[in-house]
This record gives sequence, structure tokens and C-alpha cells, in this order.
Amino acid sequence: MNTTQWFRSVYEHITLPAIYTSVFIIGLGANVWGLKSVLQKWKILGHINVFLLNLGIANFLFLPTLPFLAAYYFMKNKWIFGGAFCKITRFCFNLNLYGSIGFLTCISVYRYLAIVHPMKVMGRITVTHSVAISVMVWLLVSVQSFPDMFFPKISPNRTEKCHHTTSTEYVEDYLKYSVGWTFTGFVIPLLILLGCYGHVTLVLCRINTIDKVVKQRSLKLMFILILLFSVCYIPYHIFKNLSLYSRVLFSTNKKYPSWDKGVFCAHQISRGLVCLNSVLNPLVYLHVMDIPAQIRQMLQHFRQIFVSEFSSVPVAQNADV
Repeated sequence: MNTTQWFRSVYEHITLPAIYTSVFIIGLGANVWGLKSVLQKWKILGHINVFLLNLGIANFLFLPTLPFLAAYYFMKNKWIFGGAFCKITRFCFNLNLYGSIGFLTCISVYRYLAIVHPMKVMGRITVTHSVAISVMVWLLVSVQSFPDMFFPKISPNRTEKCHHTTSTEYVEDYLKYSVGWTFTGFVIPLLILLGCYGHVTLVLCRINTIDKVVKQRSLKLMFILILLFSVCYIPYHIFKNLSLYSRVLFSTNKKYPSWDKGVFCAHQISRGLVCLNSVLNPLVYLHVMDIPAQIRQMLQHFRQIFVSEFSSVPVAQNADV
């Protein structure tokens, strides 16, 4: 069995469904807990709470579709849920992916303004501004993702296939759309994020008056976002477009390029990694709300209860047998 066959038979039909199932279970619990914490500390968090709430909503749009995708790949790419639901499932994935990128970018910009321009800008920003920006993000993401719905997802000769891009007949047009989509939905937010945190890093290194805790929290958030983009988003966009380009070459030359096998395998792996954003996104909740400190307090509270209960148990006196 060569590498491509192994990825089709083992990774795509066994490992990928297992990843989807795990992400559904862990992501559901983590995001419920995260959103609950956001709502409990709504006033404390300030204007950034609106973006955290929308980040959670983006995750909940995608997580319910994972069991259906897991069943699809486990049944060796046999879609039994209908063509309309196939498009809805893929649309929800795109809303989650680009909505998450959009709101993570908003959080990064707000953090940047809070550190670099705390008096000039942050004092003028209200909750209304955050809500308006969130509405704009959803509109932009919807406009970017909606054309995907018009591309065929079900192959004419194989009605059980549910493409995450489109069928071979329309792959050339889809590649053009995908490249533009990648630039507007991923590259531009990535450049904004890099610009913000590049400047923040310079400010934190030059100014000694900034509180040490603020520096640490800013650097931690930067690390989390770099992790998200490096693991989930960058590989997916690179290998998705390369895979589409390989299919375009095959449709014109009737022959795949020599690098197709490597790209195919990398693209399969990136499809598993990209869905992990629904599990990694709650790390942003953990950072912003300093939940690790809350967990330590909770564990300490439970330990005190346990000790008090244990010490209150009467000690049995020794008895002669």
C-alpha cells in the first residue's frame, strides 16, 4: 500500500472521523464552559466580551455538523444526508473558520489599542462599536462564503459524494474563487495580526513602565494566536489551494504533477488540523479571563472542603477483640 492509498483507507476513513468525534466532544464541553464564563463575567471583561461571545457562536455553528462529517468519512465517503444538508454542513464549516479568524483579529486589534493607544482610542470605544464591528465581520464572512454554496457539492455520477470544495468539472473556477477567498479571509487578517503584535512586542520591550502582568498576558495571547494560525489555518489554506491547482492541471493535461501525492497527504492532515480551532479557541477565553487562576482557587476551595470533611469524621476507638 503506497502513501496515497494509506491516507485514503486509514487516515481519511478512520483517523479523520476519530478526530472529528473527539473535537465534537471536547469542543462542545470547552465552549459551553467558556461561554458560560464569558456571560458570568460580562461586565468585568469590557468591550472584548462581544468578540468572545461571537467567537463562541462561530464554534457552535460548526460543532453540531461534526458527527455527520465523521459518519460520512467513516462510511468511506458515502453521504446519506442529502445534497442540501451537504451544502449547509460545508457552509457552517466556512462560517466557523473565517468567523473565528475575523473575531481573533478583532481581539488582537483591541489588545493592540489597549497597550499602544490606551488613552487616545480605548476611551472612545463603546459596546455599540464592538457590536457594529461584529455585525460587519459576520456580513463579510457570509459574503465571502456564500458563493461556495453555488458550486456543486454532489458529483453527478456519484450522488453519495459530498465535496468540501467542488466537483472536477468546476475546479478551475473554484480555484480562482478560493485564491481570492484566501487573500481576503485569511491573508489580510494574518497581516493585521502580525502588524499588531509586532508593534506590541516593540512597545513592551522599550517601555519599562508597563506592568509585568500586562506584558506576560499580552505575550501569552500572542503565543496562543500564533499557535492557532500555525497549526490550524496556515497549513489548511496552503495545501487546499495547491490541491485545487493539482486538480486543475489534471483536468487540462490528464496527468497529475509529480508533487501531487505529497500535497494530497499534507492536505488530508491539514483538514484534520483545521477543525482543532474549535478546541483551541477556548484557550483565548482562558487567557482573557485568567481562568487558570480561577481553577487554582476552585481546587483550593475543594481541598479545604475535603480537609474539613475528613477532619470532622470521628475517629473510631480501639476495641478489644
